[in-house]
Amino acid sequence: MGDHSGPMAVPKRKSGLKRSPAKRTPRKAKPGTRGLSPAECRLDSLSGDAEEVRGRIEKEGGLVLGAYSDPLGKQPLLLAILPIDRVEPTPFQRDLSQTHHRKLADVLHRTGIFLDPVIAVTAPGRGFWTPNGRHRLEAMRRLGARSITALIVPKREIAWQILALNTEKAHNLREKSLEVIRITRGLLDDDADAKRPENQFAFYLEEASLVTLGVCYERNGKFAGGAYNPIVRRLEKFSDEPLSKAVREHEKHAGMLIDLDARVAEVIAKLKERGFVSPYLRAFVVARVNPLRWIQGEPPPLDEVLKTMCERAAKFNVDRIKQADLANVGGAPDEAD
Repeated sequence: MGDHSGPMAVPKRKSGLKRSPAKRTPRKAKPGTRGLSPAECRLDSLSGDAEEVRGRIEKEGGLVLGAYSDPLGKQPLLLAILPIDRVEPTPFQRDLSQTHHRKLADVLHRTGIFLDPVIAVTAPGRGFWTPNGRHRLEAMRRLGARSITALIVPKREIAWQILALNTEKAHNLREKSLEVIRITRGLLDDDADAKRPENQFAFYLEEASLVTLGVCYERNGKFAGGAYNPIVRRLEKFSDEPLSKAVREHEKHAGMLIDLDARVAEVIAKLKERGFVSPYLRAFVVARVNPLRWIQGEPPPLDEVLKTMCERAAKFNVDRIKQADLANVGGAPDEAD
């Protein structure tokens, strides 16, 4: 028999931490089995919410061009020309990009035609909101347009769904978090929504961690969310408490994160004084004070983990750190989210 005395493979130790459930995508359907045929999309009359929206469009000085049933979801939709001063972006979407809307205005000016209607819903009180047409709207305003073509959706709640599905521009963590907290603030403005369980809005808000990080970015636009996102994303969950109460918990966690980052920044400053230079210093310190890698089984709640991390950061001994310790550091660099 041959010699099999070589080194044996050592099985990897399981961390005991539960991974976030994978997002499900719908299976491919059999062709031609869902929705309406072209002829079935014809809508000869309006009723209910759609009729109210038609009246709202005309009252606001707009012109209804037509209406039809959406071929997928069978919901009534209205195509209209709206006075541009009656349309505003929803108050909970990403910030306006000056570069993007100016380039878009230049393209519209050269082509001389507007072919991409904005989607709009009725705004509370008066006017309309567009959840996905902010840059087109501002480009048209830059050109001095008096009106804008819009596809009007009678159900206002679709605005949050559209933001959740909007892939027109890739989000970085800061943009996505701010968008999610703005959606949350918008929901809180409605008394009925504020009383509903937070987990009923999971589709709109996507991940509970984004609400917490959104509060952090509200308080500090330069917050280093990328360093803490893996921890918050693993532990922060949507609550079955009313949204108004759940938001207070997110705000509490955000305050703890900001306090923790202040402690981490103090450690980074001491490391730099000792000559350590790396774009991954924050990721290194956060990894060193993170207790999750040593915990077997069910991890503790987020507030306990953040409290432990803050205590460890306060006791961090920079004199024991060697340059070799930084060699294998991963994660987001300090200047990126």
